[in-house]
Amino acid sequence: MELPNRVVMAPLTRRRATDDGVPTESMARHYADRAGTGLIVAEGTYPSRRGQTYLNQPGIADAAQAAGWRRVTDAVHERGGRIVLQVMHGGRVVHLPDGAARDIVAPSAIPVPGTLRLPDGERPFYVPRALRTDEMPAVVEEFVAAARRAIDAGFDGVEVHGANGYLLNQFLSPTTNQRTDAYGGSPANRARLVVEVTRAVADAVGADRTGLRISPAGVRNSLDERHVPDVRDTYGALVAGLTGIGLAYLSVLSPDPAGELVQGLRRQFDGALLLNDGFDLVTTRTAAAGFLADGLADAVVVGRPVLANPDLVRRWREDLPLNEPDPATFYGGDDRGYNDYPLADAAAGVG
Repeated sequence: MELPNRVVMAPLTRRRATDDGVPTESMARHYADRAGTGLIVAEGTYPSRRGQTYLNQPGIADAAQAAGWRRVTDAVHERGGRIVLQVMHGGRVVHLPDGAARDIVAPSAIPVPGTLRLPDGERPFYVPRALRTDEMPAVVEEFVAAARRAIDAGFDGVEVHGANGYLLNQFLSPTTNQRTDAYGGSPANRARLVVEVTRAVADAVGADRTGLRISPAGVRNSLDERHVPDVRDTYGALVAGLTGIGLAYLSVLSPDPAGELVQGLRRQFDGALLLNDGFDLVTTRTAAAGFLADGLADAVVVGRPVLANPDLVRRWREDLPLNEPDPATFYGGDDRGYNDYPLADAAAGVG
C-alpha cells in the first residue's frame, strides 16, 4: 500500500453508530471528509457481541454492520482515500448496562479496579470469566471472521488492536494475565495469543493488508505496564513471532517514541512502523515532522488534530491555523463536534 503522505488518522472512538452497532451516513461523511490523510484507521470496532465495549460502538459482527461500513468505505474511496478497520475486542473493559448478562472474558478473572459509570449510576466493574485454553481458537476466529467481513465491506486492510488495555493487551501484561498454561507466565506465552490472532488474520486477508497496534509500557483502562520488568522481552517476543510474514505495518503508541523500547522494536520489526506519541499529548506539526526527520518512524499517527481539522494535511503543509477540538463532543451525540469543523478556506471566509 502506497500512501500519498505520512499522516495517518488514528482510530478515534466517537460512539456515533446506531444502538445496534451499524455505521451511519454521518459516519460516512466524517471519514470521507478526512480522506486527504495518507491512511485512515477507522475506530475500534467489535468483532462479536461479547467483544463490544461501549454503547454506540460500531461493530463488524453481522451483515447489517458490514453494510453500514460499506457506505463508509465507498465514500472514502470516492474521495481518493485509503481506509483500514481497527478490530477491537474489549475483554474485561465493558462499559455497557447489560454487561452482567454478557459473557465477559479475559485472560484471568481480574476486574478493572474502581467503579463503572453507567446511565443508571455507578457500580463496580464486572468480574470477567477467565478464558479456557480450549477457547483460544474461537477467540482467534472472532478476529478472523471480522477481518474477512471488513475486506468484503471494502476496507483496504485491517488493524488488530493489541493496545490500550483491551483483550489482547490484557494477555500481554502480567498485571492482567496470571495464567499458568501456554498463554501465561513467560513473555513468549503472554504474547502467544496476539501472535496467533495477527498471523491468522494475515493468513485470511493477506499480510500486506494487516497491521497491528501496540502500546508497550502503556497506561490505559487500568492496565499499567510502566513498571513491568520484562516489558521489553514481552514485546520483543511478540515482534519475533511476527517476523517474516510481511505485515503491512506495526503501529506503536508511546509517549517516549525515541526511547530504546520503541526504537528497539523498530529495529527488530521487518516492516513499516507507524508512531503515535500518546493519549496525553497532542501531536503537533513540529513533533510529527521531527519523528520523520529523525528516522523514528515511517509515518505518524495523529488523533485530535485530524478530529478537528478534516483538511489537516493541507493545513500542516501550508502552516495554516488549526481548529481546536471540542472535548465535550468527543463521545456520542450528533454532528456537532463531528461533522461541523470548518475547512481552512471556510474558516478564512474564502470561496
